[in-house]
Amino acid sequence: MPVSIVRLGTPRLPKEGTRIGTVRHLPRGVRKERYAADNWFDVWYPELAPSAELVARARKAQTEEEWSGFVRAFRAEMDQPAARRTLTLLAALSRDADFSIGCYCEDEARCHRSVLRALLAEHGAVIAGPNGG
Repeated sequence: MPVSIVRLGTPRLPKEGTRIGTVRHLPRGVRKERYAADNWFDVWYPELAPSAELVARARKAQTEEEWSGFVRAFRAEMDQPAARRTLTLLAALSRDADFSIGCYCEDEARCHRSVLRALLAEHGAVIAGPNGG
């Protein structure tokens, strides 16, 4: 029952389970009661999103050097005790529960969810392939 890494707002994958939105902001123009029904997320968990300052930095990143700087800074944020405990918890749950985490970005390679994928793997998570398997 691996954790899936997904783009929020897209159709759910088979056995994806509970979808956790690891985003700083709620989806614009979407009523709260529609978050799950419209495939955004079941639970909003902004604690695994970059700080507002880092979100702005990621959006402005044009070069690999700028992106790498964002990744280093986000990893530093995720190395704080509460974030580390959350990553450890999610890694443990990935062995027994169906769930997914995600963000709105179209390109995972330029999204903090790519960093979360790596961090979860480093914490021992079982991670689904790109199509949920």
